[in-house]
Amino acid sequence: MSKTHEIKVTKRELQRKGASRRLRHAGVIPAIVYGGTAEPVAISLDHNEIWLAQQNEWFYASILDLNLDGKVERVLLRDMQRHPYKQLIMHLDFLRVNENEALTASVPLHFINEDTSPAGKAADVVVTHELKEVTISCLPKDLPESIEVDLADLNAGDVVYLSNIKLPKGVEIPALALGKDHDDAIVTAKHGKEDAADAEAPAAE
Repeated sequence: MSKTHEIKVTKRELQRKGASRRLRHAGVIPAIVYGGTAEPVAISLDHNEIWLAQQNEWFYASILDLNLDGKVERVLLRDMQRHPYKQLIMHLDFLRVNENEALTASVPLHFINEDTSPAGKAADVVVTHELKEVTISCLPKDLPESIEVDLADLNAGDVVYLSNIKLPKGVEIPALALGKDHDDAIVTAKHGKEDAADAEAPAAE
């Protein structure tokens, strides 16, 4: 189960773009909370606080507690709009969470014990992480901030697939229900010579 993280927010009136621009100049991020049976609510957040928070994985994969004058709503971040070149967050979208309904979220994969594995210790083997995150489904109480993939037994020539991940209790990978074609590789371990041969093959043809 992931930890929850509380963020204080302020309610705002839905206004035109000019008002949102003034908020950003004042160091405030306009945002919206939607979903569930309640009406969408326009809010604002402190930019500096969110800028620091968004540098952590939990901001994207954890349930957030939005505190509006003492009333807390549990949400997931669904969208973040950034300025194309400035260190500036333009807008945030949050989705309300129902404790009794399964949610879908992308969580990061943490690969452990790679350096001590047979493949990791071999000088001529290249270990590639094909995926860095995975989309899961679970109840809010079971949502993990990340999922560990143990590579202790990884050997040259091995391929680790989504179906090989040891999932926390209550967590599923929806893609696996769609068949073997959706059981994507998440880690490959190849000899360096094999990679070179693969790269030269199209040219030879």
